[in-house]
Amino acid sequence: MKPIPETKNALVLRTDFSDVAAWESLCAAVRKPVGDFQAYVDFISDPEYDGITTSQAISLIPADSNRTFFFIIDHLALSHPDHPVLVVDLYTEPGRTFRVIPGEIWGVENNLSLANMDFAEFADSTDRDGVFRGFPES
Repeated sequence: MKPIPETKNALVLRTDFSDVAAWESLCAAVRKPVGDFQAYVDFISDPEYDGITTSQAISLIPADSNRTFFFIIDHLALSHPDHPVLVVDLYTEPGRTFRVIPGEIWGVENNLSLANMDFAEFADSTDRDGVFRGFPES
């Protein structure tokens, strides 16, 4: 299997090709600005990656990549009503994951890309289902 290509922005990798309409809808939700904020992401939709596991995806990231995390749109993200996208750490605890709803991807992407927050700050703030839905209002 070929290495996952480098992207200018944060990577969103499609690993499920079972529902084109759900994929397109989820991409639109990820791209949608939230107030003044938006996620800066590039989508990779290549059938060669259909069905790969998180571990396989990690192994396909080039060793010299500067990437510290990436997103996976898998079967659960496409089929679950909340469309929780998988976030994968490549830096502090490689392989650690959590899920995030599309409306909160901008915050995860912006803060991790700028190293403004750590992966664990998001991963440790998920609900009982392991999904990050935003930080509680103070």
